[in-house]
Amino acid sequence: MIQSKRDNMKILITGGAGCLGTNLIEHWIPQGHEIFVLDNYATGKKAALPEVDGLTIVEGDIQDKSLVSECFEKFQPTHVIHSAASYKDPDDWEEDVRTNILGTLNVVNACREHNVKRLINFQTALCYGRPEVVPIPVEHAKNPFTSYGISKTAGESVVMNSGLSAVSLRLANICGPRLAIGPIPTFYQRLQAEKSCFCSDTVRDFLDMSDFISLMDIVMKEDSPCGTFNVSTGVGNTIKDIFDEVVEHLGITKDIDVPIVPVGEDDIQAVILDPSKTEEVFGWKAKNSFKETIKKQLQWYDKYGVTDIYSHLSEPKS
Repeated sequence: MIQSKRDNMKILITGGAGCLGTNLIEHWIPQGHEIFVLDNYATGKKAALPEVDGLTIVEGDIQDKSLVSECFEKFQPTHVIHSAASYKDPDDWEEDVRTNILGTLNVVNACREHNVKRLINFQTALCYGRPEVVPIPVEHAKNPFTSYGISKTAGESVVMNSGLSAVSLRLANICGPRLAIGPIPTFYQRLQAEKSCFCSDTVRDFLDMSDFISLMDIVMKEDSPCGTFNVSTGVGNTIKDIFDEVVEHLGITKDIDVPIVPVGEDDIQAVILDPSKTEEVFGWKAKNSFKETIKKQLQWYDKYGVTDIYSHLSEPKS
């Protein structure tokens, strides 16, 4: 594993009120790092940000070039995590382009201007489109076909051709506190309310938040390698597997005839990322199994509940 000593960081997180950003804040603030959050709360929650020393919060949009420049000038970050993304309306191509491409360009230009030591970009696994091989190696051709996937892939290209010390992490489905997207919160909420469910005929990989954070601690080091990396367990499970875990967790004993529906036009049958390059380069490997990851997620919902649920997919046609 790569080892290096680093001073306390000044970390600017775009989209820091989302699931990933808030978990990173809770991890790093107690260590003495200073954090600055810029978020428009389109999908993140202001209430999820703790009122603690060392955390500065500004409501705003990365589309606003002057605001981005002002935030960088005020905070003078040493490290930037670019987590902000537009995805909640799959038909709003203009919003996705403005945020995921032009907004990313604003962040990259500000990083250049202020000599940021490290830029971490969060990328969607949808950048690969419909893969030719599964698990998907990081060298696989990029062929996105949705508004979210296309705009995020263009944004990643902006980051990786910026000349900055940059890493782009292509993420599996990361599970942890405040997860508000995907089948896990959907099934939990609907089954508790005794509502009907369906499972898409798809396979995904699921990564525990603690494993994600352990990798983030490594890639934030300024002497660690740059490049693009898959972040996952490399193990796939069906959406029906998720459904069954939720049913068992909620103690539902009656048989539920849940329909398995075909893959939608804007969806992909199997998205499982191959993390072998990441494991080799960073000496990192996911430790939590699928069942452990889902169990922890559901226990969090038991305590805190499900609020919002978002999706980058269109509603299935009846």
